[in-house]
Amino acid sequence: MSTVWSIIGAIIAVIIAWWVVNIAFSIAWFLVKAIIAVVVAMAIFGLIKASLRSKDRQS
Repeated sequence: MSTVWSIIGAIIAVIIAWWVVNIAFSIAWFLVKAIIAVVVAMAIFGLIKASLRSKDRQS
């Protein structure tokens, strides 16, 4: 009977591990997307600021 419980325990452990890894990768991917979005936003902000600065110098 302990063999059956060992098999059931292993199956449950795999299912729980699958969910934990799925959640971990979801969080990691969200953080990567957030970092990329911040970098792109900073680049766009820099371009806009440089564009406005050059227009001010021309006037």
